[in-house]
Amino acid sequence: MPLQNHVFRLKPGDDLRKSIQQYANDHHIKAGWMVTCAGSLTEYNLRFANQSTPAFGSGHFEIVSLTGTISENGSHLHISVSDSTGKTIGGHLLECCKIYTTAEIVIQSSDELEFTREKDGTTPWEELKIQKVKNQK
Repeated sequence: MPLQNHVFRLKPGDDLRKSIQQYANDHHIKAGWMVTCAGSLTEYNLRFANQSTPAFGSGHFEIVSLTGTISENGSHLHISVSDSTGKTIGGHLLECCKIYTTAEIVIQSSDELEFTREKDGTTPWEELKIQKVKNQK
């Protein structure tokens, strides 16, 4: 499966979630996944497992992991951040996570797949649907 690499950097004040989704939209990524992200935040906004209310924090936080699927049809990302004592929290990445110094992002994608998000009846949420793209000659 031929893969494309997408490498970009976010700057102070950028919104992590919005910027990743905008990049996917601008580059017409149909099926992508997060390879790595190194960076820091001044604000985080996360949804923890099985919770409806987001958790918000401000200060200085290291991004210690960012993982998930990315598509112009909708992305699903989880993040872990640590504070100055090393205390780490993580959850579903929401908008309003503001970059402190940088976010160095690497995404891979494939033109042979397409990710969409649809309710499938197994959960109340729109879940990942994976489709192979037929070659057009």
